[in-house]
Amino acid sequence: MSNLGACASDPARSRGRRHSERSDASRGPRDAFQRDRDRIIHSIPFRRLRHKTQVFVAPDGDHFRVRLTHSLEVAQIGRTLARALGLNEDLTEALCLAHDIGHPPFGHAGEDALQEAMRNSGGFDHNAHTLRLLTRLETPYPTFDGLNLGWETLEGLAKHNGPVARPGWALTEADSEFPLDLATWPSLEAQVAAVADDVAYDNHDIDDGLRAGLFSLEQLLAVPMVERCWRDVRDRYPGVAQGRLVSELIRDQIGRMVNDLLQETRRLVVDAGVTSADEVRAAGRPLSGFSETMAADERQLKQFLYAHMYNAAPVTAVKERAQEVLAGLFEAYQSNPALLPAYWQVESGDPLLVTRRIGDFIAGMTDRYAITQYRQHVGPVELPEGF
Repeated sequence: MSNLGACASDPARSRGRRHSERSDASRGPRDAFQRDRDRIIHSIPFRRLRHKTQVFVAPDGDHFRVRLTHSLEVAQIGRTLARALGLNEDLTEALCLAHDIGHPPFGHAGEDALQEAMRNSGGFDHNAHTLRLLTRLETPYPTFDGLNLGWETLEGLAKHNGPVARPGWALTEADSEFPLDLATWPSLEAQVAAVADDVAYDNHDIDDGLRAGLFSLEQLLAVPMVERCWRDVRDRYPGVAQGRLVSELIRDQIGRMVNDLLQETRRLVVDAGVTSADEVRAAGRPLSGFSETMAADERQLKQFLYAHMYNAAPVTAVKERAQEVLAGLFEAYQSNPALLPAYWQVESGDPLLVTRRIGDFIAGMTDRYAITQYRQHVGPVELPEGF
C-alpha cells in the first residue's frame, strides 16, 4: 500500500494548466484536481450526456442507462478503487466523469457515421473529441477557450487506454498546444478509471439486457463466471424468487472484479518497483488491470454481450437507422453550410474547416436534438420502437 500511496498523483505538484489563472479564494478551498472535477460536472457537455445513447438509442424505458448514468456509475467504482489503493480520488473521479464526454449522439453507431462522413477530413474519434471539447470548443471563461483543465486530467483522458502511437488530427492539435506525453502510459488514476469503465458497463449492461428481454437469465448462465456467481447467490438466499436476486448477482460480480483488480494492481506495482507517479509513466507497461484468470472470464462475458445485446437484431435495426440520420444530417449541412447556426459557421469557407466544424456541431448533439434537426433539414424519420 505504501508503494501505491507514493504513486498517487499530487495536486500540489501538478504540471499546471495551459492558461494561467489568478488565484481566487472566494471560490472555495479546492485543490487543482477538485477544481477539474467540478468544472466537468458544471459543463454543458456533461449535462448533455443525459440524452445520449449508452446502448439503447433514445430508450423508451425510464430504467435503462444513458451516457450520464453510466458515467456516474463508473465514477463511483473508480473512486472506490482509488481510495482502496491510496490514489487521488478527485483526479480519478474527474477522469471517470469525463471519459465519454466526447461521444456523439447514438453512441458507437453515431461515431461510425461521423468517421465515415469525415474520412477525407481526418476522421472522427470520440476520445480525441473529448480533448477537443474540453480544450477548445467549450467557452465558459472570459479570457480563454476550453475548461483549462490541469495537465494530469487532460493526460489521463487522452491516454486512459494506454500510449497513443498515431494520434489523429484532433488529438494532435490538442497535444501541440499543451504536450501530453502521448507515448507514455498515464497515471495510475487514469489506468484505474479505464478499468472502472469496463467493470461498470460489463455488469450494468447485463441488467439492461435482461430488463429489455434481449436474453434470458438461463442464456446468461452459459457464461462460466456468471454461473459461478449465480450459484453462490442462490446458496445465500435459498427460496428467494429468482427476479429478486438478479441485482444481487450484479453486485457480486462487480465486487469480485473490483477485488481482483485491487489485488492485481498491488502486485503489478510491487513487481515494477515504482515509487512515484512519474515512475508509473516511465514503467513502459500497464500497472493496473485484471488478473489473467479474471481477464479471461471478462472476455467471455463481453463475447456474450456482443452476441446477445450489442449486435442483437432489435438493437442493430435502431443503430442502422440512427446512422442514416447522422449521415443525412451531415450531408445536408455540407451541401448548405448556411443551415448551421451562426456561431458554428466558418467565415473562411475552407472546406476542411467547414467539414470539421460540421462534425463538431453534430457530435455535440443529443439523440433527440439530432432527430429534430434531421426532421427540420432532411425529412421525416421514425426509429424502430423499443430502444
